Amino acid sequence: MSHNPILTIHNLTTVFPDENGGLRALRDVTFDVHPREFICVLGPSGSGKTTLLRILAGLIQPTSGSFTFGHGEQPSIGMVFQQSNLMPWRTVTENIRLPLEIKNADEVTARAKTQEMIELVGLQGFEDSLPRDLSGGMAQRVAIARALIHDPDLLLLDEPFGSLDALTRERMWTELSRIWQARQKTVIMVTHSINESLFLADRVLVLTQRPGTIKMDMKVDLPRPRRDDIRYTPHFGKLARKLREAIE
Repeated sequence: MSHNPILTIHNLTTVFPDENGGLRALRDVTFDVHPREFICVLGPSGSGKTTLLRILAGLIQPTSGSFTFGHGEQPSIGMVFQQSNLMPWRTVTENIRLPLEIKNADEVTARAKTQEMIELVGLQGFEDSLPRDLSGGMAQRVAIARALIHDPDLLLLDEPFGSLDALTRERMWTELSRIWQARQKTVIMVTHSINESLFLADRVLVLTQRPGTIKMDMKVDLPRPRRDDIRYTPHFGKLARKLREAIE
């Protein structure tokens, strides 16, 4: 892993205007992100996790503080939300290739990259399916493929499995871990799940109650690739207890 950060966040503070003088969502959030690092952000509801992600995506502006990218330019960003946000009238293939259409990629490139993404997320045989015919887990695979197809520098995931049932959610942890191993993207993922964060991340950041500030920055020293049974090891349990204590 490179020693030079791809992203430096310094004293990020966000206050949303309201009739009571402003709602403080984030306070002095500071951390670095290194290339190919997988970071999970944990914290209680309302701690500013999604606000942080939206700032990094350029969707909202912070009140103060800064975030700078290693090469000085705005990187390309892929984002996946809790809902897959697929276009219901477009097939799996058409949804995945949408970012390339927006960039006016040539047809040969678009077709090859779309097929590559379909194979990466394991959706062969569903290329012509519409979103209404997909399970929740399959829809999120489409969303992940769509976010990756333009080869982003940074992938932002906002509780992408939060609306899935427990069994599907755990299957998707394994899928996302496999996809990350194959692509080695820099990822920042918001989650409510301690187990999810430990299974996926290199580091876990814990935010405090609102206004969110970083209470813990913990390295996840579990070997990769991670298999399902790693969740039942004593060390996994020890790390989970540390995170639980920090959140409580």
